[in-house]
This record gives sequence, C-alpha cells and structure tokens, in this order.
Amino acid sequence: MIQIGILAIQGAFVEHQKVLEKLGAKCFEIRKSDDLCKKMDGLILPGGESTVMSKLLKELNLFDPMLGMISKGLPVMGTCAGSILLAKNVIGGETHFSTFPMTIQRNAYGRQLSSFETRSEFDGNRDTPMIFIRAPVIVNIENDVEVLAYVDDVPVAVRYKNQMAISFHPELSDDIAVHSYFLNMVQTCQ
Repeated sequence: MIQIGILAIQGAFVEHQKVLEKLGAKCFEIRKSDDLCKKMDGLILPGGESTVMSKLLKELNLFDPMLGMISKGLPVMGTCAGSILLAKNVIGGETHFSTFPMTIQRNAYGRQLSSFETRSEFDGNRDTPMIFIRAPVIVNIENDVEVLAYVDDVPVAVRYKNQMAISFHPELSDDIAVHSYFLNMVQTCQ
C-alpha cells in the first residue's frame, strides 16, 4: 500500500488525507522531525501561507531533511503555498526549497475576496474543478517542465520529474483526478 506523508503544520492538510485515503493510500501527518523516519512513498505540501510554513519547517527541523528527500527523488505534490515552497524563483516573496525550475508569483489572483472556482482540463480529464484561493500564478517554466493544466492560457498545474506544483486546491472539491495522477506518479517513481 502506498504511504503518503502530509505536511500538517498549517493549511488544508486534512482534506488531502481524506481524498488520498478514499483512493486507497495510507496517510500520516508530518508535524515533527521524527515523522520523517516513517516509510514514505510520497509527500504532500498543502496550501497555507508559504512564509509561515517555511519558518515553521526550519523551527521544527523539517526543512533540510525534506529538501534532501525531494532532491533525492521523493515524489511531492505542492498545492498553492506548497507550490511556492517548491519554486526556484518567487515574485513577491522569498524562495524556499527551490527545487522546481519555475517562477511563481505569490497571491497573483488577488485577495481572499477574489477567490474563484472554474473548470478546465487536467491531464486529459475534461471538466476538472479548480478552486483558487489567494492563489499564485506560474509565470515562467523551464523547458523540462510538463504542463498538466491551463486556465486562460496560464499554466496552473505543472510537473518536473518527481515534483508536481499546482496553483489551485484540488483537495477542496469532490474530484479525484489530481490526487489520482499524483498516486500514479508515486507508483511510477518507485
């Protein structure tokens, strides 16, 4: 059985767990460095506030071990703030893990009141719901990055080797396309 660690220091981590468990994965929450010693086939970096998350990762001694795991090929999915943590370049904020060759702009879709939901194609799955809450915009990607979804010709879901970065919140809808893709990615990376 696939075992997924979910960063649980801030953000919508419980919602990711519910979707992944519905798909048959076993999940555990990562709150302290000892949690990283558990068998982990993949990692979820949820939405939240990227600066706060990075600060807590460092204070809890999670940052360097996680960076090492991602750099060594552990499959990871970052949603919203999680995608900011992965980005090589961040407009409007600091860089964090810097493992994903893209430039992302924080809060580019606007304030909380500017949040919206739309539907678009995700990796061939038509009509996938996409919920944007103070979401970042993927401004630029390097050549090796695969685009999995666009909204208005702007990439909103991208993949680079063992990493997937998503501007929206797939865990807040009933659709399983994004999490199914991630679990398939985990299986093919093993």
